[in-house]
Amino acid sequence: MELKYDVVVIGAGHAGCEAAAASARMGASTCLVTMDMNKIAQMSCNPAVGGIAKGQIVREVDALGGQMGIVTDRTAIQFRMLNRSKGPAMWSPRAQCDRSKFIWTWRSILENTPGLHIWQDQVKELLVEDGRAMGVTTYMDVTLRARCVVLTTGTFLNGLMHIGSTRLPGGRCAEPPSLHLTESITRHGIRSGRMKTGTPVRIDGRSIHYEEMARQDGDDAVQRFSYMEEGRRLPQLPCWITYTNPEVHRILREGLPFSPLYNGQIRSIGPRYCPSIETKIVTFADKEQHQLFLEPEGTDTREMYLNGFSSSLPIDVQLQALRQIPAFRDIQIYRPGYAIEYDFFDPTQLRHTLESKVVEGLFMAGQVNGTTGYEEAAGQGLIAGMNAALKCGGKERFTLGRDEAYIGVLIDDLVTKGVNEPYRMFTSRAEYRILLRQDDADARLTERSFRAGLADTARYDRWVDKKERMEELMTFCTGHSVKAHAINDALTAMGTAPLAKGCKLIDLIARPQLSIASLAPHIPALSHLLDTLTHDREEIVEAVEIGIKYKGYIVRERELAEKMRRLEDIHIQGRIDYEQVLALSTEARQKLKQIDPETLGQASRISGVSPSDVSVLMVLMGR
Repeated sequence: MELKYDVVVIGAGHAGCEAAAASARMGASTCLVTMDMNKIAQMSCNPAVGGIAKGQIVREVDALGGQMGIVTDRTAIQFRMLNRSKGPAMWSPRAQCDRSKFIWTWRSILENTPGLHIWQDQVKELLVEDGRAMGVTTYMDVTLRARCVVLTTGTFLNGLMHIGSTRLPGGRCAEPPSLHLTESITRHGIRSGRMKTGTPVRIDGRSIHYEEMARQDGDDAVQRFSYMEEGRRLPQLPCWITYTNPEVHRILREGLPFSPLYNGQIRSIGPRYCPSIETKIVTFADKEQHQLFLEPEGTDTREMYLNGFSSSLPIDVQLQALRQIPAFRDIQIYRPGYAIEYDFFDPTQLRHTLESKVVEGLFMAGQVNGTTGYEEAAGQGLIAGMNAALKCGGKERFTLGRDEAYIGVLIDDLVTKGVNEPYRMFTSRAEYRILLRQDDADARLTERSFRAGLADTARYDRWVDKKERMEELMTFCTGHSVKAHAINDALTAMGTAPLAKGCKLIDLIARPQLSIASLAPHIPALSHLLDTLTHDREEIVEAVEIGIKYKGYIVRERELAEKMRRLEDIHIQGRIDYEQVLALSTEARQKLKQIDPETLGQASRISGVSPSDVSVLMVLMGR
């Protein structure tokens, strides 16, 4: 049988779901291929979305018109804003989710997206003709013809799981690997490699002594990821904190000879910033304890996820070690932790659209690009799906700069620098993080996405309304005069210096001790204006306040971004024979030839290309 589509998406993980939804909503007939429709958007590791820098990505996905924020809000069982003690550039939302409801909420969205068809099957081969992707064939002998193919297969390509000396082929626990697909891709000149990740033990909550742990509840304030959602739908559940101890470490050390990570069984590289428990006790041998974070899997299950105890040690070693922790002395588990090795493809062979430079019409997103994390996958999937649909429609591509989004930083890092370990996003990777706050994702991205055809009218109209009310509040704060005699008693009570003379309201808000909310009860006109904000009140007030308090930093960073953006306007791809430019260093010639950067700005970020090499290129382009 042969079926025809504009876009075929392979894999229904977090990247694949966003890619398929975006492609279909932009008007491309789309087919999403998945092995199991009951595992769509499966949270293979912890049942949580967001976190440091990751929460910013989810907000960006939502502002662009993606679905992860909406699904998270509808299935959240705890919400916290991390890093509140730091500046707003570091604030990061995080939510615990009900794992099973997360799957079914995503499935409902996909099944009700016009132009999107789900096909349950396994892809066997990528079809390529004259250097262009033409579709795929499946194990059911179905040919899915397409103008563009988006590869989002996660950890399934030649996946191999490790538990002690036991090796099990699989892309996830109890799920088969995808065999032969890697080979059908690499035969066309696309480079591949192997990476490793892992997951912790899953615990029966009835066997846990919760009184031996510290309880952690979510924030009381009703917060959200999506700009389109309202309120919470599910009961809120606590998480729990405990620690390992020297006896746990002793048992783990004795088990190291049986660990696939240390006996040579696993040779691929794992995520540096999410190490296994055995890696922690080796790397941090002087530490007597490591924090463990116990997370609920949902409202209708006793299954608990033990964050911080990822392991591939034998089952008996994992159990023996865990039972030395007081809260886990009677522990029963559903399944042990395990490590998994899988294939990925060199992301420097991709364009910023995530289209392959080698095979036209082939897009890649998620862990196949060497990343780790649901959020990183979703951001890539959205951009890949958008650009696949735009390519089918003959429209201008959609890319994001490093000063526009964490997603832009992520993709630029991948295609410019490549990866030698699973890539995870951090705020430190973004040089313009004051511009890339979680509170202003819609201000940065919604209009751009609306013009590109993904963000719908309802989302755009809501942003325009919010923007107008933000401007109204900012105008009021800038123009409203405050009399010293009317406010000084309140200022003294709030621990800040009284006024010698009147000033504008904006000058008071700029003080670190004060806020719009704390001043409103003492300024009737401000209080009245806030009462008119019936929708998005907290977000509007927060955005205006940040804009006032951090104005100097924001202006300075925007000016720096504009200076660097000039290099992005100098296109050099295909215009220079680097091997003939002897003024470049040998390493620069090799790296520039391999990556073939699109712009001078991208060239400047390639490892091994020095500022003097960039100067040489600028002279050449001037000529």
